[in-house]
Amino acid sequence: MTRIDFHTNIPDKLAYACRLARKAYAARAKVVVLTENAAQAEELNASLWTVSDLDFIPHVLAGDPLAPQTPIVITCDESAEVPHHEMLVNLTRRTPANFTQFARVFEIISVDEEDAAEGRKRYVAYKKQSYPLTHFVAGQS
Repeated sequence: MTRIDFHTNIPDKLAYACRLARKAYAARAKVVVLTENAAQAEELNASLWTVSDLDFIPHVLAGDPLAPQTPIVITCDESAEVPHHEMLVNLTRRTPANFTQFARVFEIISVDEEDAAEGRKRYVAYKKQSYPLTHFVAGQS
């Protein structure tokens, strides 16, 4: 069963996604990042090139011929063919249609009240379906 990790109170979802991608890559994990739209996908794509002067985080947009060999794949299309099903990082305000294909889902919830409200709805829906849930609140020890 898919494990779902909620990360809430996130001030900058893209910067947080970059840090998650860097951590996953260091652990040799494979990740798909689902963005709200194509503009956010392009912004994340650009951000991953500049996360750090010392880090290289291999990534491509879904549909790229190198996607099967690349550990981080970015998409805004839930129906896109993705080569990895280990981790999904959800930056959207909706429940990903195919989240059950992934071993683990990270729900990234910002400090924005509308985003938080949608995140709470997803948390309740996952809980009702008995998915294993964890909750990390950024800024709290």
